[in-house]
Amino acid sequence: MGSLQDVTDSNFQAEVIESDQPVLVDFWAPWCGPCRMVGPVLEEIAGERPDLKIVKLNVDENQGVAVKYEVLSIPTMILFKAGAPAKKIIGAYPKKKLEAELAPVLS
Repeated sequence: MGSLQDVTDSNFQAEVIESDQPVLVDFWAPWCGPCRMVGPVLEEIAGERPDLKIVKLNVDENQGVAVKYEVLSIPTMILFKAGAPAKKIIGAYPKKKLEAELAPVLS
């Protein structure tokens, strides 16, 4: 398990929208406590799900994408499928609950 890939406003299109697999984007900031709790959960899921790409977007440094997808509070995770948002999850979830939220969209 490595660390999750960071995406930015400038590479979001290529890394997320144009990805040929589903992408879960973690909208976060370094000062956000709940965001830091979600990080290890997402890394664990990333290690178990080669069919799912998981990336992080720092909302302090990349406000364009956050505004475009109406990310008003963090942590927010948005699952993109075929370049479009398919599921939005707001808040820090434990692993089992997060997987349960994602399962219907990924199956």
